[in-house]
Amino acid sequence: MRRSTFGTAAGAVVLALLVPLAGCGSTAGDGDGTTLHLVAAEYGDGPGTSSKAFWDKVTADFTAQHPAVKVEVKLLPWADIDREVGKMVKAGKAPDMALMGSYSDFAAEGKLYSADELLSVTAEANFLPPLAEAGSVGNTLYGLPFVASSRLLFYNESLFTKAGVSAPKTWSDLKAAAKALKDKGVKFPYAMPLGPEEAHAEALIWELSNGGGYADSSGNYSLASDQNIQAFRWIRDNLVTPGLLGPVPPAQLNRQDAFAAFLRGEVGMLNGYPSLAYAAKSRGISVGTVNMPVNDTLSSGETPPTVGVADWMAAFKQNGHRAQIGQFLDYVYQDKNLSDFAGRYHLLPSTLSASATPSRDGLDKTDEQFLTALRGAQLYPVNDPSWVSVSDIIKRNIGRAVDPSGGDPKGVLEGIAQKAREAGKTH
Repeated sequence: MRRSTFGTAAGAVVLALLVPLAGCGSTAGDGDGTTLHLVAAEYGDGPGTSSKAFWDKVTADFTAQHPAVKVEVKLLPWADIDREVGKMVKAGKAPDMALMGSYSDFAAEGKLYSADELLSVTAEANFLPPLAEAGSVGNTLYGLPFVASSRLLFYNESLFTKAGVSAPKTWSDLKAAAKALKDKGVKFPYAMPLGPEEAHAEALIWELSNGGGYADSSGNYSLASDQNIQAFRWIRDNLVTPGLLGPVPPAQLNRQDAFAAFLRGEVGMLNGYPSLAYAAKSRGISVGTVNMPVNDTLSSGETPPTVGVADWMAAFKQNGHRAQIGQFLDYVYQDKNLSDFAGRYHLLPSTLSASATPSRDGLDKTDEQFLTALRGAQLYPVNDPSWVSVSDIIKRNIGRAVDPSGGDPKGVLEGIAQKAREAGKTH
């Protein structure tokens, strides 16, 4: 939920480009037809799971019903898409649509169509309420939630059995389990991906587990709060310094690399979402899932929220294709299509109707766990216009807070907070 949004399972390599980027936003096609351009995040992790297959089918089926409208799709990795779409917009070459991790900065600049300008009343009212709220700036829906998920702590049950440990409930439990796993030769006792692909998710998971987070109760950024600084000091002193995170420094470990190591049986614990659980099971790895362990100092019975992630479809005004975009999105958000996409990657669809009747085999026990977690989850502050800039600042800097060669959590978080304030002044 790339997010990855909620980001989602992302490929490290762009597996296939359906069209070149040149001409993005142009009108082309046969006769008087219109060609829409969609830039979408790649959710797959190899040729066999690339999102290309889904978009090929959906765009072909849509054009069969609407011969005057063609849709061309370009796939980009999650690590790059928000930044690259921003460059396109700034250069005056906005796509007609983008499926990515944020939207609100473009909404604040008046560059996006609102949902009520695009969708039927029934389609607009069909989004899950928490997702629709996160997709709204003021009371207007601009970010159309596509797929969603929540995060839980995964652990390799076989490695845990060999190490003689059980699922952790507190940070001290997690540290003890990581030490036991290291003593048994596990390469990554706890895999902590604070690399630029999705560091903002891992960081928020840890901050919430200490009563912190990205925003305070008033909705203002609190990136360098005492709770957040304390969380990263604990990570540095209790996991990094004793060597319990494996051979790759957190700032250099991306999510996909951590997931790949988990699927090789090299990781004892890491935070993940449903697609990883399914991939592990397909490889014979027995996986346990629990809520993220909390700081031992939290009061008894205090349960911090899980991290929820949604990915957002945004429609740009620049090319003036409102009617055609609306036709395409009404089609894409039909249950059969949305559920098919969610089912391919074991994510949760964003609408009430598709969530009630998922495709394929319906919700299984694993899906239900994540759906339950999503109901009490906290999403990123994506409806803040500065979030796309702030999230990029976090992604590219937060790993330095726990750098093995002298990470300074207070200095790094205060630096991130200052950069976030500067980013906020431009919106």
